[in-house]
Amino acid sequence: MPVTYKYVAVNLQKQKFKGKFIAEDEKDLAVQLAKQNLYLVSAAEYKGGTPSAFFTLGTGKVSLSELTTFCRQFAIMINSGIQVLDCVDILKNQSYTGYFKAILHVIADDVRAGDMLSAALDKHKKVFPDFFVSMVHVGEASGKLEMVFLSLADYYESDAATRRKAKSAMAYPMMLAGMTVGISVLMLAFVVPRFKSVLAELDVEITGFTKAIYGISDFIVLNWRIMLLTVIAVVGLLFLFLRTKTGKRAFDVFKIRCPILGKVTTELITARFARSFSILLSSGMDLASALDSTSLILGNSYVEEKFRAASDDVRHGVMLTNAFRKYNLFPEMMNQMLAVGEKTNCLDEVLSRSCTFFDEQVEATLSSLTAKIQPAMLLIMGAVVGTLFIAVYAPMLSIMNGLAV
Repeated sequence: MPVTYKYVAVNLQKQKFKGKFIAEDEKDLAVQLAKQNLYLVSAAEYKGGTPSAFFTLGTGKVSLSELTTFCRQFAIMINSGIQVLDCVDILKNQSYTGYFKAILHVIADDVRAGDMLSAALDKHKKVFPDFFVSMVHVGEASGKLEMVFLSLADYYESDAATRRKAKSAMAYPMMLAGMTVGISVLMLAFVVPRFKSVLAELDVEITGFTKAIYGISDFIVLNWRIMLLTVIAVVGLLFLFLRTKTGKRAFDVFKIRCPILGKVTTELITARFARSFSILLSSGMDLASALDSTSLILGNSYVEEKFRAASDDVRHGVMLTNAFRKYNLFPEMMNQMLAVGEKTNCLDEVLSRSCTFFDEQVEATLSSLTAKIQPAMLLIMGAVVGTLFIAVYAPMLSIMNGLAV
């Protein structure tokens, strides 16, 4: 069985060369290298694997912007007639992060050793997801590698833009919520105790709502260490729980069924499905394989479960539209688009044209949600802060009224 070897060899001028090569054994490797006027010095079986991020000062992740740039540059070079191996050799020296460069060096060695590009990419699943590898494999099989990489670049650009819109839409409401909590804690921990000490010297009787606020303030001042540790422990446990399979699924179910976030999450998943599914079909992938690959990038395990169930129904002869309606996967507009695509046998074209519409739907939904949340958060913030101020200043007002009399 052929084995990939990592070798060191020299030529007649005693120049050293390193690389990888597929051979039956070391003897066969030496023969193959000799045909290139190279003489084997040492060889070891190559195990492959993704380089450690620690030695490249990386985070172990590759950003969407880097993947987008990589795809677009690769497509341009393929279109110019440059061979796949030469493309990787050129790109590994571009201005990427050290971690991504190290991975590209390994990929170049694997392709040079005889691996297909998709097989070389598949060894680095943390960087290149199954969806990415499936697309490249289809491009290699159909001879449309340039189109595939351009489609991937467009996909990642649009997906990154949608994520930025979602984050920016929620940034202001989250900031208001943080300010409300911060101001409340500062007043209860620092402002209220000062007023309480002043009123105690004036021998003013504290009653009603003000007494309750002072009691909360005393509790915070006396137990702030325990409360802080409790908050840290709860956040830590929640973080660990959400990293488990059960926790991720529970959070994904919450995002779909939550009255506020549910519509936004569904619109985001729908837009991602339309774009990825149209790319896979237009690249020449069959329907069943396209469904399998699309299920990997929906970004919600609860929806992925229902999507796989719908895919099984499609394999058993159910129409795609009916299967999706059965599991209530997407909005009715998407179902209608799919129905039109199935009837006209132009599913990829219909979905490709609908991508813009669903992107606009996401933006409109986010804008509408922000427009509703921001006033509500401002009202809550005003009510909380106003209540605290009234509770704190009420005794002072009663003293001033008494002096006026």
